[in-house]
Amino acid sequence: MIEQIWFEDFCPGTVLRSASRAITLDDIDRYAALTGEAHPVHMDADFARAAGFRGRIAHGLFGLALIEGLKAQLGCFERSVVASLGWDKVKFLAPLEPGDLVHLELTLVDKRPSSKPGRGIATEHGALVKQDGTVVTSGDHVIVLLNRPQNPT
Repeated sequence: MIEQIWFEDFCPGTVLRSASRAITLDDIDRYAALTGEAHPVHMDADFARAAGFRGRIAHGLFGLALIEGLKAQLGCFERSVVASLGWDKVKFLAPLEPGDLVHLELTLVDKRPSSKPGRGIATEHGALVKQDGTVVTSGDHVIVLLNRPQNPT
């Protein structure tokens, strides 16, 4: 785990890399069951192949959710980020397939003080990257980041 990154520690240009995670058919099935989104490109291998894929592919939003999950596993924003203000420029650039091994490359982009004391607004760029270097999903995420506490617990 990486040490907690507070507003003061958020250094634009820093790139953090997560551990890798393997994608499975079960991931796709569980995401479809959870969200109710069962488009045949995700659930029917023959349909997906006819659409030009090698087989079933994961949902684009599953890739975006993985960015958040892999970021959480870094542990460095566990106590310092208190809100998401939204995603911008989200792109689904390549299919996410069962058997892919992916990791997160999180670039710290910029920060500014908030109008509320004790916090700031920061932007990070997340990229979900396959084992061969292909970026699957990317986007800019704006967060509310706390200042370092006076008496950390």
